[in-house]
Amino acid sequence: MRTSLHLAALLLAAAALHAADVLRVMSYNVRYPAKSDGANVWELRRDLLVESIRAKDPDLVGTQELFHEQGEYIVSKLPAYAWFGVSRRGNREDEFMGVFYKRGRLALVESGNFWLSETPETPGSISWDMSLPRMVTWGLFEVKGSGRRFYFYNTHFAHRREDEPARLNSARLIASRIRALPPEIPFLMTGDFNAPAGGEVYRVFEGLLTDAWKAAARREGPEGTFHGFKGQPTGPRIDWILFRGPFTVDSAETVTFNDNGRYPSDHFPVLAVLKLDAPK
Repeated sequence: MRTSLHLAALLLAAAALHAADVLRVMSYNVRYPAKSDGANVWELRRDLLVESIRAKDPDLVGTQELFHEQGEYIVSKLPAYAWFGVSRRGNREDEFMGVFYKRGRLALVESGNFWLSETPETPGSISWDMSLPRMVTWGLFEVKGSGRRFYFYNTHFAHRREDEPARLNSARLIASRIRALPPEIPFLMTGDFNAPAGGEVYRVFEGLLTDAWKAAARREGPEGTFHGFKGQPTGPRIDWILFRGPFTVDSAETVTFNDNGRYPSDHFPVLAVLKLDAPK
């Protein structure tokens, strides 16, 4: 009897350790609370957005276009999550690259921000003829139960057609920062890159990072991610989840969660389920 109980305890511990190393990661452009959005104004879709997160149960969410009031509302309805970040102006005004994480699954060890500019440590700084500040919010996380650590970046690139040089410079800046990180620590990045997967901006990261959508054993949903609240993608895949290190991607999904044709955002969120493999 005692042997059976001991074996059962070992099996439960092994299962818990295995589960601790599986991460559900989401990239979500939540659409800022624009008063001009009419039927899609934030107050009319905020509960639907909360439900879309609850339904997919991510451990970690990198958001774009998030305003402080939206972040506070989300965690008020989903208290298992904490969030952090600063606005692109370096305060609480304007858009955040807010990062949400499950406090029961992940511990935030360290965090910070840098700007996509020629002076990345200067809050609100703008370069390369961009019309708005762009930035990265990052965290160093520890997986509870296994103690494994990983770095996480979340970003949103410049949006105008004429901003392609700025997007390239932004990608190069991020790539240089990633190369400076300890190579033995796994790395994840989410973002709205406002550039097509496979294009010139995307190719800056090739050889350095792996695309979770392409690496996934299973894929679900359309490839395009912007749909303008209409449910039909109007362009390429511009929202990506990228990684470096010993991850195996079980699945990737473009999440089309809706309520009878009403959508929580003008972008589909993207979800990847990754297993952090044991170190060799």
